[in-house]
Amino acid sequence: MKKNMGFLATLLLTTSLLVAGCGQATTSSGSTGGASAPAGNASSMTKESGVFTFAASGEYQPFSYFKDGQLTGFDIEIGNEIAKRLNLQAKPVTSPFSGIIAGVKEGRYDAAIASHAITEERKQQVDFADPYYLSGGQLFTRPDGTISTLDGLKGKEVAVALGTTHEKMAREYTDNIKTYDSDVTALRALEQGKHDVVITDSVVGEIAIQQGLKIKKSGAALTEVQHGIAVRKGNTELLTKINEVLKQIHEDGTYLKLSEKYFNRDISKKD
Repeated sequence: MKKNMGFLATLLLTTSLLVAGCGQATTSSGSTGGASAPAGNASSMTKESGVFTFAASGEYQPFSYFKDGQLTGFDIEIGNEIAKRLNLQAKPVTSPFSGIIAGVKEGRYDAAIASHAITEERKQQVDFADPYYLSGGQLFTRPDGTISTLDGLKGKEVAVALGTTHEKMAREYTDNIKTYDSDVTALRALEQGKHDVVITDSVVGEIAIQQGLKIKKSGAALTEVQHGIAVRKGNTELLTKINEVLKQIHEDGTYLKLSEKYFNRDISKKD
């Protein structure tokens, strides 16, 4: 009887060890699988493997806007071209302009291709690729408007897009400021009799006039600004590759073709 009990005890112990061993093998296998395929297929260069996610406002015609339900524009086509040449899937997304830089900084977007002026303040938060176009701030008024200088803003209501360098400029001269998510919306409100003046990018205002908006450019250019594509700080791999693509599209004529399509000139050079 004792022999039988000893045999049963040995058998139970052996079975327990085998079950425990199988359980450990399964856990190890599952853990290894997770390590080889991290959540979201993240890579060091882009937040999702094989995908280039870039942000624009979607409200900055002709740089980014919706046409027949599709997001398009100069910035969008530049982003698509970068993705194609890096063998990545282009994934343009929209966000209010004021939150785009924060989105890049926090890793929600791989890049911002949203006509950001390159400023020292922004360079503290993100890294910029080489400038991809030149422009500058400009005053726009209704056809009968007389404001032509920044000093003339005192006592007037000024409309600007939230989070832009133009907003910062306006606040140095007046507290009577109305902010919008879109420069184009601000210009339309100006035409409708709201506000006294809008400060926006000269190219955006010029295009709005060409499209029939009854406003005018007033005074000389306020600034000359370089605009850049922003990436998360320290993402040198993506930054280097974007710069390589920007050089390529200038050399092979792709940039000029896109620029003339939207602006009838090369906006990488002074007008």
